[in-house]
Amino acid sequence: MSCTTLFEQVLDPDHRADPYPLFAQLRRQPVCRQADGTYVVSTHAEIARLVADPRISSEDLPDPQKFRWTGHPVTDLLVRPIRAEIRRRHQPFIFRDPPDHDRLRGLVMRAFSPERVRGMREETRQLTDELIDAFAEKSRIDLVDDFSYPLPVTVICKLLGVPPEDEPQFQGWATQLSTALEPNQRSDEATQAKNEQCFTEISAFLRDLIAKKRKAPGDDILSDLATGGDGAEDEPERMNDFDLIATAVLLLVAGHETTVNLITNSVLTLLRRPEHWERLARAPEIAPRLIEEMLRFEPPVQYRTRLAVADIPIQGVTIPKGAPVVLLLASGNRDPARFTDPDRFDPDRPDNRHLGFGGGLHYCVGAPLARIEAEVALVALARRLRNPRLVADPPPYRPGASLRGPRHLCLDLDGVTGA
Repeated sequence: MSCTTLFEQVLDPDHRADPYPLFAQLRRQPVCRQADGTYVVSTHAEIARLVADPRISSEDLPDPQKFRWTGHPVTDLLVRPIRAEIRRRHQPFIFRDPPDHDRLRGLVMRAFSPERVRGMREETRQLTDELIDAFAEKSRIDLVDDFSYPLPVTVICKLLGVPPEDEPQFQGWATQLSTALEPNQRSDEATQAKNEQCFTEISAFLRDLIAKKRKAPGDDILSDLATGGDGAEDEPERMNDFDLIATAVLLLVAGHETTVNLITNSVLTLLRRPEHWERLARAPEIAPRLIEEMLRFEPPVQYRTRLAVADIPIQGVTIPKGAPVVLLLASGNRDPARFTDPDRFDPDRPDNRHLGFGGGLHYCVGAPLARIEAEVALVALARRLRNPRLVADPPPYRPGASLRGPRHLCLDLDGVTGA
């Protein structure tokens, strides 16, 4: 079969439960031009090379949607064009190149300090036990709705300084804005219109919250970013408001959407392999190794899109300047040229340099937090859930192919043990 339409099949929801056979076919031609002109890179060595190549740009979002007349001249001719240009110039830093990317990421890394992240472990543990305690009278749970979603959204809101009563708003916003990672949805006018409305709503919320943080800073990331950490008023110690809002949106969306998938994919994988679930319950010290293998085997982010800003010769193919590029991280993680027996889940795998959190300049800022949340969650679930069983396998998946994970994961239980 020609590889020129395989990525279109990857994007098809019918293949969401198991895209890995398609990845294996793509790896037969490591760099393959698709029918629409996109170049899909599917092998570990080539992906690792391109994530660090300055000829690959992250500024690949399409221009704002075409003009749509709504009957309100001031809005249509003035407000919306200005708003669209602001969004174009102030994208989240994962869609920016150096030097802007480096400056913004540096400010986030300073606020997202290792000490602050490590300090969330105990709070994560308490929240995890509270969520599991709520299962005590239930014989069936939906892991996504009852656990995998509320845990990371509560943690990231706590870190950012979002009031607990405002947390429920973020699920709808995050689900909609995550479509920016799906190339087949980016240019859809209806999706763009929904994203525009969604971004307007979340921006208004964050603008008000940032103003409150400046008046009364707290011990949280948004306060640090809004004030420069030590109250400094000059750049580059402080982001402008447009970049701050875009960064806050990114941290809220990416800060929990990927962890939802990591926890849910992990439980699904382990319950399909009960020996590993039981081993984790008996020996929780294996959790860090198990999570690294999970990031290789079932990564929460399956691919990232890029744009070639120069001709790039690679593997006998030249990716031309201006071409869209897909770095298929999940395929690289199953590359037999890099990993022995790659389709086997093996927490004891040596030299597990996976692509689960990307690589290069855009390596995931929240990786340390995601690892802590997943470790605490999986150890507690394996230790406390009594005889959990999958209700449906495969479960229903969310529509997106990039942030791939079950929409629901229903489990039958015989109860829970004490914390």
